[in-house]
Amino acid sequence: PMCIFQRLCYIAIVIVTTVGALHGPRGRGVTVYASLTLLAALIGAGIAGRQTWLQHMPEDQVPACGPGLEYMLESLPLADVIKQSLIGTGDCAVVTWRFLGLSMPAWVFAFAAVTE
Repeated sequence: PMCIFQRLCYIAIVIVTTVGALHGPRGRGVTVYASLTLLAALIGAGIAGRQTWLQHMPEDQVPACGPGLEYMLESLPLADVIKQSLIGTGDCAVVTWRFLGLSMPAWVFAFAAVTE
């Protein structure tokens, strides 16, 4: 679930910047688009930072794996789904892919930091 929320943040950044570029705002409009982009980048960086932290925890301290996002959406209230997803579970600590020595959440964190 953390990966999905990171993707949603990047989609939000792309949408806001694209609409902003097409709209061509001036003055206060620029501040609004920049603020929305910054908000999405900060949220994405926070989630990616949390997942990167989980990936670097010792194996004996990693939280237990939880249910999948689909199951949580079907059985829990939305607020609980978001809370559980952002806390992270053991499956969020598994590194399945690396590029230049960094996991995908580490790359998301780096790009979100640059976007900010």
